[in-house]
Amino acid sequence: MGSPPFATPILEALHASRHEVLALVTPPDRPSGRGRSVVRSAIATCADELGIEVVQPETTRDEAFTAKLAELAPDVILVASFGEILRANVLEGAPHGCLNVHGSLLPRWRGAAPVQKAITEGDKVTGVSIQRIVAALDEGDVLLSRELRIGERETAGELFDRLRELGAIAAVDALDLLELGESGDAQFTPQDHNSATYATKLKKLDGRINWSATRAEIDRLVRGMTPWPGARTSYMEEKGHKELVLLEVSTIELDELTPQAQMLATRGAPGTVLEADKRLVIMAADNPLLVEQIKPAGKQAMQGAAFCRGSRLEAGTRLGGHQ
Repeated sequence: MGSPPFATPILEALHASRHEVLALVTPPDRPSGRGRSVVRSAIATCADELGIEVVQPETTRDEAFTAKLAELAPDVILVASFGEILRANVLEGAPHGCLNVHGSLLPRWRGAAPVQKAITEGDKVTGVSIQRIVAALDEGDVLLSRELRIGERETAGELFDRLRELGAIAAVDALDLLELGESGDAQFTPQDHNSATYATKLKKLDGRINWSATRAEIDRLVRGMTPWPGARTSYMEEKGHKELVLLEVSTIELDELTPQAQMLATRGAPGTVLEADKRLVIMAADNPLLVEQIKPAGKQAMQGAAFCRGSRLEAGTRLGGHQ
């Protein structure tokens, strides 16, 4: 049971393993694009190509799906980014229950956005956990975990891609353990609930930059909010409010700035544009940062220097005051 893009490599790995995939359960195909035509999802297409039956219920709660599950008679149900809270009819639908592939080292970062949270909070290590699904959010016992070190400049999108590949390996390993369970290899470990942290579902507002944060915190926000919802800020021009999404930032020190920019850095509030000529430099709470890549509203991503050449943003402008 899953949806793209996280679940697709997991399905491929399961099909390539010695385990039998009885069916893929995934949400119905939805209208997409300007024409609003119904498009087959990537994971459903993958299942079609592999010859795997695709089941697409509007909800898993209805009697028709319960009957279909009984017909399939699975030994275990593996879940990855399915997008619906599963009820007893599914949780009790297989002798070995439901296992979830979760993108963190539980009990750290339970919830919908563990990848983004790991980066914005400065974690050095994350991973995937295979846990038994219970009625409470990500609180089930853990069958196995696999660690992954977070790259110093890695974005959430890049980390997500690596985690889904690790999840595919872990999913097969988990089923191998489960198959050998009678010999004692499949040991489920209860989570330490006192150590739990939570990563709630992201909203667009979560990407708003607080310029009173430190340079390191803003850097983590930019990487953690890329590609979605984007680390965003705004400023005012003659024509009105302009929104910007920062895609990549790097460090720059005060003594590397122009004399005018150094003066602005000592006097200006956080969020003040220090340079906007040959490069875009903005003051955080403690130190300046250099904007390497940026996406103005309605335009393509571009280098910070290219943005400076085409915009009316001036040194001394304060960002974020109009959000």
